Amino acid sequence: MHSTLQFGRFNYPLTGEHARARVMGILNVTPDSFSDGGQHHSLEFAISHAEEMIRDGVDIIDVGGESSRPGADPLPLEQELQRVMPVLYALRDQGPAISVDTYKPQVMREAIIAGVDMINDINGFRAPGAIEAVRDSDCALCIMHMQKDPQQMQLAPQYGDVVAEVIAFLRERIETLTAAGIDPRRICVDPGFGFGKTLEHNYVLLRSTARIITELQMPLLAGLSRKSMVGGITGKPVEQRMAGSLGGALAAVAQGAAIVRVHDVAETVDALKVWQAGINR
Repeated sequence: MHSTLQFGRFNYPLTGEHARARVMGILNVTPDSFSDGGQHHSLEFAISHAEEMIRDGVDIIDVGGESSRPGADPLPLEQELQRVMPVLYALRDQGPAISVDTYKPQVMREAIIAGVDMINDINGFRAPGAIEAVRDSDCALCIMHMQKDPQQMQLAPQYGDVVAEVIAFLRERIETLTAAGIDPRRICVDPGFGFGKTLEHNYVLLRSTARIITELQMPLLAGLSRKSMVGGITGKPVEQRMAGSLGGALAAVAQGAAIVRVHDVAETVDALKVWQAGINR
């Protein structure tokens, strides 16, 4: 694996004494997000929530304008741009790295012009024009695995070997991006917890975090905060899944995850500080 992850204006060490897991805070600017009820979808509230995450020690803010919850309908391009672009420009110089959660090439292009540090694509840069949109930038690229699409993904997900199939998909996308001239130091991977997976699939993947990192030799982003896989184990509704989400984040980081994507920034930052202090020799 490379020693650093190139992350737009930032370079994150992946090895050595300065390497640590980065906390990515979720900023949904959608009226129908599964976990926060769309409470941050106005610009004023989005900025306020971002400022709270910054005070809490967030490393990266991931801005998303289109819900990817199971069954969600696609959002028209112009509507997504209207939601995310004002937020991206407002947050660009506030300190943390800025990521945009999108699969649309035109949103990627506009976000890069706005100066984002990462493109986080649930579709793995498969849309026509996506690779061309990001190729000549310096932002990080997160490739996620998803079976089918948000409308269909949770209807009846099936795999012969979920870990092998997720690794094979991610490997093919890595090879496609690097063949297009993209520096592999810009790439990280996301196994896509909850995106076309059953409860069992999700936990097999979580337990295989170290294997995925080792086989692909790429940094891994783990995003399981408040998802149904947490509720499936704890029996808790979305608004009561913080403790379970912290457990999942620590399980991923213990196996080498470089980034954890979370709703509860302050609690995750504290948990990681104590966990790190407890394992350092």
